[in-house]
Amino acid sequence: MTENVVVLGAGYAGTGAVNKLQSELEGNAQVTWIADVDYHLVLHESHRVIRDPDVRSDITFPVDRIADPSTRFIQDEVTGLNVDEQTVELADGDDVDYDYVLVGLGSQTAYYGIPGLEEHSLTLKSLDDALEINEVVTEASQEATRGEPAQVVIGGAGLSGIQTAGEIAEFRDEHRAPIEIHLVEALEEIFPGNDPEVQQALRDLLEQAGVQIHTDDPITEATADHIEFDEGEPLDHDVLVWTGGITGRDAMDEVDLENEHNRVTTAANFQTSDDRVFAIGDSAIIDQGDQPAPPTAQAAWQAADVAGENIARAIENRPLKTWEFEDKGTVISVGEKAVAHGVKPAFGISLPVDTFGGYPAKNLKKMIAARWIADITSWNVARKSWSSL
Repeated sequence: MTENVVVLGAGYAGTGAVNKLQSELEGNAQVTWIADVDYHLVLHESHRVIRDPDVRSDITFPVDRIADPSTRFIQDEVTGLNVDEQTVELADGDDVDYDYVLVGLGSQTAYYGIPGLEEHSLTLKSLDDALEINEVVTEASQEATRGEPAQVVIGGAGLSGIQTAGEIAEFRDEHRAPIEIHLVEALEEIFPGNDPEVQQALRDLLEQAGVQIHTDDPITEATADHIEFDEGEPLDHDVLVWTGGITGRDAMDEVDLENEHNRVTTAANFQTSDDRVFAIGDSAIIDQGDQPAPPTAQAAWQAADVAGENIARAIENRPLKTWEFEDKGTVISVGEKAVAHGVKPAFGISLPVDTFGGYPAKNLKKMIAARWIADITSWNVARKSWSSL
């Protein structure tokens, strides 16, 4: 009997898993792919759309360029998972039966109970979010003057917050727009939890770009025109973007699986407390010993490859592989510039420094995105996207 394998989500985790499953199963199982959009977005480049909406055509890829003809695609919102009935529940369509399901739904923004934050802030979790930020920043800058510039505040100085600030600074410079940019972080330093050397390199680039950095003071409330802090004076805003945290999707809220904050817990082989359900990416907390795998694109890419193979192994009653995250380094853009840190040597060539910028970092970031695009489509498609990355 043909097994039904269902993959949920079109982010890095879901897309990478579909790609791997198609090569592993070779038509020996029915693959069904379910997502709320009919394209894959290269999310870690979505901040580029804030500056230039035309970039979207180079970082979004229709599912029919990724899925084999035999793969069934359903565009719908996943609202739940019934592990007893082995069905995926959808907002508009009928339930979808599965023999095995891979949850790769990603995450949603966490607001940590801060009053007013959800109501008064924009987020960066989708293409539509990036387009909305562009629209609102453009409108605010058109209504501002040199004497009273538009105040754009980005809350959260992790990867998304830093890259968002950098793109808005580029937008300001390209359009000679009257904008002041503030990057706010509750902890002591930007890019929290990382090496001081890369933190300082990023701070230098942001300050060179005219971004005002506020650290070591958490936001306690947001209103329509300002944010309040635990200790400091309130900060006015015309545009407020919140990138300060993630939590699991509501669809996983009542699923009968072991989970933490709507993120399903899994073993290192991606199997959950139900052996017919696997989970990866931001939807999952994957056992890696002392710490779970980080919720990053890099981790999702690596995990998707092994998770796809493991579902094929489960169908064939073969032992499952365990996965160990390999940190290959971090590359972060600040507008047209970038900083690379902890990048693993390639092709036997060691790097003389641990943190570097300039053209090597900028081109490395482009190459990382291009490699992913090539993996899910082709190198020809990746080449066409290069200028936008």
